[in-house]
Amino acid sequence: MGLILHPIDRVDHISKEDFVNNYLNPRKPLVIRKATESWPALQKWTFEYLKETVGDQVVPLYDSSKADPTKPINASASEMKFGDYMDLIQKQPTDLRIFLFDPIKHAPGLLDDYRSPKDLMGGFLDKYPNMFFGGAGSVTFLHYDIDLAHIFHTHFHGRKHIILFDQKWSERLYCIPFATYALEDYDIENPDFSKFPALDGIEGQQIILEHGDTLFMPTGYWHWMKYLDGSFSISLRAWDKSWAIKAKSLYNLTVQRKFDNFMKAKYKKRYMDWKEHLAVERANKALATGQPK
Repeated sequence: MGLILHPIDRVDHISKEDFVNNYLNPRKPLVIRKATESWPALQKWTFEYLKETVGDQVVPLYDSSKADPTKPINASASEMKFGDYMDLIQKQPTDLRIFLFDPIKHAPGLLDDYRSPKDLMGGFLDKYPNMFFGGAGSVTFLHYDIDLAHIFHTHFHGRKHIILFDQKWSERLYCIPFATYALEDYDIENPDFSKFPALDGIEGQQIILEHGDTLFMPTGYWHWMKYLDGSFSISLRAWDKSWAIKAKSLYNLTVQRKFDNFMKAKYKKRYMDWKEHLAVERANKALATGQPK
C-alpha cells in the first residue's frame, strides 16, 4: 500500500469566508500562490540583498545527523558567518541549514518587506517571524511545531518539497514520547515498511513550493521538508482561538520541554533508547488496533 499522499489544494487568492470555512476551521492545509504579490520582499529579497543586510552575523547551522541524546533539541552542529553561508548554498549542495533564524533582530528594516495575512485571520505575531535557509538536498526532519501555532510558510528563490500529516497519525509516525518529532531512523520520502510497518497506509499531503508560494499549515500538523534548490523561507505564526490548544502549547514549551531536557542531561543515551523503544511499541499497537479510526 505504501504512503498515501494527496496533493494540497492550491489557489491564487482566497476570501476570508472561504478560508475560514474550508481551511482554518476544518484544519486543512492550503497553498496560496499569490498571497505575496503585494510584498516588497517578493522581488527585493535576493541572496545578495540579505547578505548585505544581515552581514557577517555568525549563525548556528544544523545538519541531517540524528539528534545527540546528550543535547537539548535544536542543538546546532556548527556555525558560520551569514554571508559565507549565503555563498555556500548558491554554489553547491549541502545538508547544512539555518533553522529558526530571526532576521528582524539583525536587520529591523526587513520588517517592512512582508505582510501578515490579516485579511484571512487574526492572532499573528507580526514582529517575530522565523526564517529558514537550506542548501540543495538538505532536509528538515519530520516534526510538528512545539507551540502549536498556525503557520503561513512562504518560500523564496527555489523549490522545496513538503510532506504533511494530520496530528491523528502521530503514533503511527513513531512519535517520540515527551517530544514533537518522529523517530529519525526512517526516511519518510522512501520508508522501509518491513522495518517500520506502522507507516504503511498512512495518509498525508504533499506539495512542491516555488518562489512566492505560501503554505498554510494548521496547528499541530506534522511536516517534513526538503530543499530541492538552495533557497529560503519565512514563517509567520498565528495563535489558534482554542484555549485548549493554547494551554497545550504552554505545557509543551514549559513542563514538557524542561522535563525532557532534564532527563536527557541526566540519563543521556539510556533515556533516548527508552523513548525510541516506547515510540516503536506505541506505533505497533496503533497499527494492530487500526488507529486512527
